[in-house]
Amino acid sequence: MNVLVYDIFTGKLMDIGAALRKSILFILPFGIYLQAFSQIDSVKAVNNFWGSVTVTTKGISTFPNLTLGRPAAIFDLAMGRKLTFEPQFRFDINGKPWTFIFWWRYKIITTGKFRLNVGAHPAFTFKTQSFLINGTMADRHVVNRYLASELSPVYMISKNISIGLYHIYSHGIEKEVIRHSNFISLRSSFSNIKLTDQFYFRFNPQIYYLRLDQNGGYYFNSTLTLAKRNLPLSVSSQINKTIKSDLLIGKDFLWNVSLIYSFNKRFEEVNKLN
Repeated sequence: MNVLVYDIFTGKLMDIGAALRKSILFILPFGIYLQAFSQIDSVKAVNNFWGSVTVTTKGISTFPNLTLGRPAAIFDLAMGRKLTFEPQFRFDINGKPWTFIFWWRYKIITTGKFRLNVGAHPAFTFKTQSFLINGTMADRHVVNRYLASELSPVYMISKNISIGLYHIYSHGIEKEVIRHSNFISLRSSFSNIKLTDQFYFRFNPQIYYLRLDQNGGYYFNSTLTLAKRNLPLSVSSQINKTIKSDLLIGKDFLWNVSLIYSFNKRFEEVNKLN
């Protein structure tokens, strides 16, 4: 699919591939450096490649200005070990791009009850606008670009229960978008909740504060997932409820139902040190 996007910096239409390459190249040297640093003292490393495909009745974002609000398909991939590269591609159900996110995440502390992760990404959001091209009005996808960083300390209460804080700061590059976004969350995770010998739940509630430029608000978000052991398919439902907010965008209550196909592969690499 040949998708043209409007580059607000140059005022010209450009191919989506060129737009992505232009904005993502800065982060690659950082990722390569961390990858080399994380493996310098390891002779044998186990790496992972995993991901999921989600079809949902409504595309929801905890950032209300980025919520799609209609059926969507989401493709998540991840690869690595202590340093992971985790791209996510979101489309509406008709194949139009919604959001592309390219996460680099690094696990600083991975042992004991306390865990600490950091991350950074460029992200691209899309919307359709009309432009006058050669005397004719035509619809084109407009891409807006964001740079973000995250900090995620987690305390493991038990093998299947954890609680933690999460902070993400996002900077909008284009002047027409929200320039400064701060998301601070108190979140918990309850995994492997036994329903029967074969079926189990995962429950991930969180309360968060979101500030977009000068306005902010408090929200509750929760995801409940039903899964079967040794089956790659699961069913999930997410809700997002406004508690108190000055943000005049998005709906006070959103919910969806999603079907998720997950996969996970492990492979071993041997590093020869001179």
